Amino acid sequence: MSLLELDGVKVHFPVKKGILFDRTVGHVYAVDGISLKVEAGQTYGLVGESGCGKTTLGRAVLRLVDVTDGSVVLDGTDVAKLPEKELRSFRRRLQMVFQDPLGSLNPRQNIESILSEGMAAHGIGANQEERREKIREILAKVGLPANSLSRYPHEFSGGQRQRIGIARALVLEPDLIICDEPVSALDVSIQAQVINLLEELQESMGLTYLVIAHDLAVVRHISDVIGVMYLGSLVEEAPSDTLYEEPLHPYTRALMSAVPVPDPEVEERRERILLHGDLPSPANPPAGCRFHTRCPWAQDRCGKERPELTDAGGGHKVACHFTREIQDGTLRPAGDTEAVVIPAQAEAPAAESEPDATASDAPESAEAPESDEAPESDEAPEADEAPEAEDAPESKDASEGK
Repeated sequence: MSLLELDGVKVHFPVKKGILFDRTVGHVYAVDGISLKVEAGQTYGLVGESGCGKTTLGRAVLRLVDVTDGSVVLDGTDVAKLPEKELRSFRRRLQMVFQDPLGSLNPRQNIESILSEGMAAHGIGANQEERREKIREILAKVGLPANSLSRYPHEFSGGQRQRIGIARALVLEPDLIICDEPVSALDVSIQAQVINLLEELQESMGLTYLVIAHDLAVVRHISDVIGVMYLGSLVEEAPSDTLYEEPLHPYTRALMSAVPVPDPEVEERRERILLHGDLPSPANPPAGCRFHTRCPWAQDRCGKERPELTDAGGGHKVACHFTREIQDGTLRPAGDTEAVVIPAQAEAPAAESEPDATASDAPESAEAPESDEAPESDEAPEADEAPEAEDAPESKDASEGK
């Protein structure tokens, strides 16, 4: 059995309207039927553009937001149905590293107070001295000195504050840590340090991560399995290397095509999918496939029937009606969609035709008109220009002498 299992999780926020009496006039479908599994000791990466519901799903796992429907099972216990009293003690097994390290730390508490607060609430450590000793061990593991205990969050850099956030999660000895954009607010060099730290802690302590991010390079580096979200639903799921080598869903292919390649020759030849238009509103999602309004390969069936996440082989799951046809090339992109597909070979003919055109123009431009212009260019205008160029330095020298 998997450590974490999500089955048909939905998170809908009611839209209220009215002055004296609030009435529900609709819902925001932030998460609309997500099912996934996270194995113990594994890192599951969740990617997608802003507004797709990644963070809401992470908060739903911790019950920071209520689950409208579905189940969130952690090691055999349905977190979505736990009573409030039992949930308080159960939350020790679920911890979160937030996106903004400074905003997640109380500025009026020193580091020892921040880290020991959760330990005292869950009964970890017999006294303050025992808790202090454990905090020193955790700080050493995340790369912070022991004298950090008496300091305050504003005295640390952004990367150090994120290490404090990781230490706050580790002191409770959780089974699962949800990392919500853990490095997006940090510099590139600091991002690498924090990611490497998370990997080292996972190996030494046997941690399980659910990493939420929009940076595809970060997710590929740290994740074992990657799930791609679009407008509250999961459209593709596969092992990390498989997903990057052969993305099947049109949305995933568009995401991958947006990642620049450092080789200019490969960058020029590869296929690019340009999606136009904004993400549809989660309060009024499109019928059928959520992506069909922006998909270059959309057909009539896509607007009527919502595809299920099915296994395409080797643990590669995709929610698309025409996966095989798109992969084989039998289904061509439609011309009236809001997306533009630039094939890999589109620029090659243009590059070949340009030299031919210039070569054919060269003999015409090399005829008599050019020979007539050559003597004119050798006459007085050039001779007159030379003295002028010589006079300029003289006048400059004279002015400098003065």
